[in-house]
Amino acid sequence: MTVPVVLTARALLLDMDGTLVNSDAVVERIWRRWADRHGLDGDEVMKVVHGRQGYASMAVLLPDRPMERNHADNARMLAEETADLDGVVAIPGAVEFLASLAGLPHALVTSADVALSAARMGAAGLGLPDVRITAESVGASKPDPEGFLKGAAELGVDPADCVVFEDSGAGISAGRSAGMRVVGVGPRARRHRPDVVVGDLTGVRVVGVGGGELRVYVG
Repeated sequence: MTVPVVLTARALLLDMDGTLVNSDAVVERIWRRWADRHGLDGDEVMKVVHGRQGYASMAVLLPDRPMERNHADNARMLAEETADLDGVVAIPGAVEFLASLAGLPHALVTSADVALSAARMGAAGLGLPDVRITAESVGASKPDPEGFLKGAAELGVDPADCVVFEDSGAGISAGRSAGMRVVGVGPRARRHRPDVVVGDLTGVRVVGVGGGELRVYVG
């Protein structure tokens, strides 16, 4: 019998894509089309785009291109992604996991904008947390820690008392840079050595134990 890892926290900060919502099918469609238009290798592009805002991924992939073109492309692609919900489903255990957080301090911290996050969470049958940090909330994309630090501030919790749930290298780096512990969700996370890894959210349990403390059982 596997003994779960137990983390203590005062708040949880949750990524969306790859963590709560499996949107890989649409991300692949949109970004491989973009790669084809720019003569880039689709497999190499897919290694970069998870976790980042689109314009930030483009800056890595096309470093000599003016940033205003990246922002314009990003706006078009966000609209495409918001309209394309085919194959968007909840990560196993996400419905029960979010339900267990009712009344406990938690926030969504996503590189998606308001429209895309609402569309994908709705398509996956997931309710939106009351506190949400989206693309509009920050000036810098993951792996910059700004989003997670803002999430902690919105909840009134010290960053060191937060646990982040993430799937991507950019997101895991952002959580670490914010001074937070990171639970990696899914096979993509394992490559980036978070504090602990779980296959999906069926392997996570969160309990409020009084005095504002949460216990997070992973595994």
